[in-house]
Amino acid sequence: MVAGKRGPDRTRLEQVLRQRRRTVQEFCVEFHAAARELGESAVISHRQVSRWLGGQLGGLPHPATCRVLERMFSTSAEELLGPPRRIESGVVRPVLAGLRVQGDADVSIEDEVAAAAVESARFAQFAEQSNVGPHVLEQFRADVGRIVTTYPNRPVHPLFAELRVLRDRVFALLEGRQPPARSRELYLVGGVVCGVLANASFDLGWLAAAETQARTAFLCAEFAGCNSLRSWIRGTQSLIAYWDERPRDAVELAAQGWAYEPESGTPRVRLASIEARALARLGDRRATVDALGRADRARAEVRGEDDPGGLMTFPVAKQTFYSASAWLWLGDRANLHQAERAATEAVRLYDQEPSQHRRLGELSLARLDLAMARLGRDDLEGTAEQVRAVLEVAERRRTDSVVRRLRQLVQLLQRPHLRTTALALELREQVSACCDAPSRPELVAGAS
Repeated sequence: MVAGKRGPDRTRLEQVLRQRRRTVQEFCVEFHAAARELGESAVISHRQVSRWLGGQLGGLPHPATCRVLERMFSTSAEELLGPPRRIESGVVRPVLAGLRVQGDADVSIEDEVAAAAVESARFAQFAEQSNVGPHVLEQFRADVGRIVTTYPNRPVHPLFAELRVLRDRVFALLEGRQPPARSRELYLVGGVVCGVLANASFDLGWLAAAETQARTAFLCAEFAGCNSLRSWIRGTQSLIAYWDERPRDAVELAAQGWAYEPESGTPRVRLASIEARALARLGDRRATVDALGRADRARAEVRGEDDPGGLMTFPVAKQTFYSASAWLWLGDRANLHQAERAATEAVRLYDQEPSQHRRLGELSLARLDLAMARLGRDDLEGTAEQVRAVLEVAERRRTDSVVRRLRQLVQLLQRPHLRTTALALELREQVSACCDAPSRPELVAGAS
């Protein structure tokens, strides 16, 4: 039997299980099967079920557990774990303390009205519960704002660890109960945090992990109903595909992101700029020029600031450096001239930033674009100037994208007419030594 000796039913759940002639063990098996069917991670024990049957809970179980119970019995967890129903003349009635009974007809009406009132009051009490207050949300917003503001100038690994702790706190709260508006805010915070974790995973060289973080970030953006975050995450996914040698996927993901009109900020400028680089890698000059034009038009149409800013902004310097990369991929002398001009301007814009806010990873990549454009016209001295500036930063702080770009430069320095040139040999040795050095945890932020 469900509860050993037959005594009065203590809860509705005990009453139902006795009516169905289920033992505690059988109930546990059925519960875990229902949990698997729903995709829930809820697990229960015999001891836990005994407490439920005896009405020894101070509140409701975990929300996932409640969802499984409600699926199994098609009734609310509040009723299942509440008092049993009274059975009179084959009719099941709720047990209502203090209810006055005058006659069969009167009892039926009073029972139904009073029971409905009790159920509504119980649900209102449940719905009012919240594990998130305004001060918690304010602190989350402050933490996220600080991280995205300092990210482009700080080592990645310490930030990654901090982001992971923050994400876990947000997800733990989402497993509890809060009003829908606060749930949306938590999903927005969680989406930003997972988006930055995707960026950090990419900077650390883990592209598959970055894609997983980005998928979770996009799911959170969906639950938050935020187009700015949706489009920014699609841009991050496009960026990962671009660096993973999948330019066609990058173009498709950027197009998907364009479908979400951002509430404010620069996500569309970023999307068009990433798409331009991917199209250039595919050798489609007309589409590349069109994408660069869309980026300019999107810049002119930006409404309001990026929220929360920092890493999630796409400044003019970055747009200019992306256009330099696109012209470089297209090749030929005219395009190399365009690339050198854009990269020179990008480096100038980055250098204007205060040192404590300078985006070091992006600046290094802009310098490498400038170096490659100069190398395209055999200006070795000009190439060496930019490469040495990048290597100076890379000795202390590295990003995976900078290392990838340096390796591409080594290949260019191995062209036949440069193989015996002293300066080219020196640069190859210096760059190769930097690329072959073991990765260190103080990699600087700057996915680009």
